[in-house]
Amino acid sequence: MGLKSADAQLQPVEEVASCAVCPALASKLCGGLGHLATFGTLLRHSEHKIPARRLICRKHDRLDRVPIVCEGWAASAVTLFDGRRQILSFLLPGDFLSAHLIFEPEIQCSVEAVTEVHYRTFARTELMALLLEQPTLIHKLSRAWIDEKARADQLAINLGRCSADERIARLILNLFDRLTQRSLARGQLMDFPLRQHHIADATGLTVVHVGKVLSEFRRSGLIKISDRSLTIVDLKELQRLAKLQ
Repeated sequence: MGLKSADAQLQPVEEVASCAVCPALASKLCGGLGHLATFGTLLRHSEHKIPARRLICRKHDRLDRVPIVCEGWAASAVTLFDGRRQILSFLLPGDFLSAHLIFEPEIQCSVEAVTEVHYRTFARTELMALLLEQPTLIHKLSRAWIDEKARADQLAINLGRCSADERIARLILNLFDRLTQRSLARGQLMDFPLRQHHIADATGLTVVHVGKVLSEFRRSGLIKISDRSLTIVDLKELQRLAKLQ
């Protein structure tokens, strides 16, 4: 079930209050919405859940409402005519499906749930009105734009100039940094629900090549991977390998 059909079936929650229970409350626009709600500024929203491996929306869908991920992981991607896919970004709690949806209803990529995803949608007109009234939210919105642009720039560098080892190390470190900033990592342990095909589509590599690199990382004592989690064992060496030091 995608976003458009979900919005048709789920009505906005009437006593919409805050995002106070969101694990990413402190991040970006969500934190601002939660903060304002404590002072009586309310935004109506709809709450939705979608199972893993289901499309939330398709490229060129027109969305009347602005979705923000509350829980779970999703992936924004483009698919070529021959079926090849490039994952542009992994979306974590606190992320917009795409920041430009605040101003433009047509999304430029598909978004698929990696895990079960809980997301909220806000009316674009109401959200825009709140942004105009609250200058602090404009700053948070600009950070969301900057972070999205930075991920796009980094993807271009990774695909154009980095080796396979560097691409995968950078992907792991980027996710670790983003989760740490949202207090969603536990020391050097983080949730990691990605399968090898997700990593392959995000790094421009084959699944076989991804498997070989991850196996080498484990043998070298850089990381440990268990079911849906990853521990960075040697952070400095992983950063060195990623050419980030």
